[in-house]
Amino acid sequence: MTELAGKRIVVTGGAGFLGQAVVRVLRRRGVSDDRIVVPRRKDCDLTVESDVERLYEEARPDIVIHLAAEVGGIGANMAHPGRFFYDNMAMGLHLVEHARRRGLEKFVHTGTVCAYPKHCPVPFREEDLWNGYPEETNAPYGVAKKAIFVMLDGYRREYGLHSAVVVPVNLYGPGDNFDPQSSHVIPALIRKCEEARLAGSPQIVCWGTGKATREFLYVDDAAEGVVRAAEVMEEPTPINLGGGVETPIRELVGRIAKACRFDGRIEWDASMPDGQPRRGLDISRARKLLGWEPQQDFDRGLEATVAWWRNRGEEILHTSNGPNRRRR
Repeated sequence: MTELAGKRIVVTGGAGFLGQAVVRVLRRRGVSDDRIVVPRRKDCDLTVESDVERLYEEARPDIVIHLAAEVGGIGANMAHPGRFFYDNMAMGLHLVEHARRRGLEKFVHTGTVCAYPKHCPVPFREEDLWNGYPEETNAPYGVAKKAIFVMLDGYRREYGLHSAVVVPVNLYGPGDNFDPQSSHVIPALIRKCEEARLAGSPQIVCWGTGKATREFLYVDDAAEGVVRAAEVMEEPTPINLGGGVETPIRELVGRIAKACRFDGRIEWDASMPDGQPRRGLDISRARKLLGWEPQQDFDRGLEATVAWWRNRGEEILHTSNGPNRRRR
């Protein structure tokens, strides 16, 4: 087991949604702030190799936890497939290669549930990651992230680079991205319901049919899983991190509307895509290898997320028009 206290740790995406939660967990593990390095895009563009080389030179990390990603919901993935592939591929490529060159102690990579095949049997098992092509709307993102799994496996076998790979489902929680152009389903629906309630609108319109299913993981639970992988894993065996409950989107919308106290009609625009038909993860490997499982009750987590948006939403809208899409 790797004792994290005393290590110098770079957390790419450490200022983002999951990244801030990971930094909080590292502090609880005894890692001091002066040993946690969070690169910011204005100072270090991780898609540029020279910037990555400079980051390693200046930060001198023992461990890198790679969370930075070009991310978004279905609409953002459909609008920017090229950028989503290039940026995610370039970041991983440069970070892993220079980790190898510098003799890094360990590299922790955060993958995505979007890497799974479109028609993967539910619950998704890690053995099925390569048994088909991902759902088309998010395939460029999913394939780019999954390619780094292969790179890390090759680098372990040829160069002895120690690494870990976690594969989280859709995250949610306070501090999420509520930008309607790039947010995932839960923050997008919370904002839609809240704005409709405040405006007195009689209805909201949701994408798709509502028949697709998703699984959700509270951000603090995900952060604990990431840090646990940094502590105990030495090779890039993919490990699912899931919330344990598969939920139809139609049911999810009803629960979010209730949490927001929106009592108007819910209409469905079936001309818009549902995305992957079903998502639900088998987390038995995480229980076995990490000693990890989710702790947060979904409805309580949802209430906390709604409360956060009510307290911070107007501030975000007026100051920055929403969090940055790129989590660096």
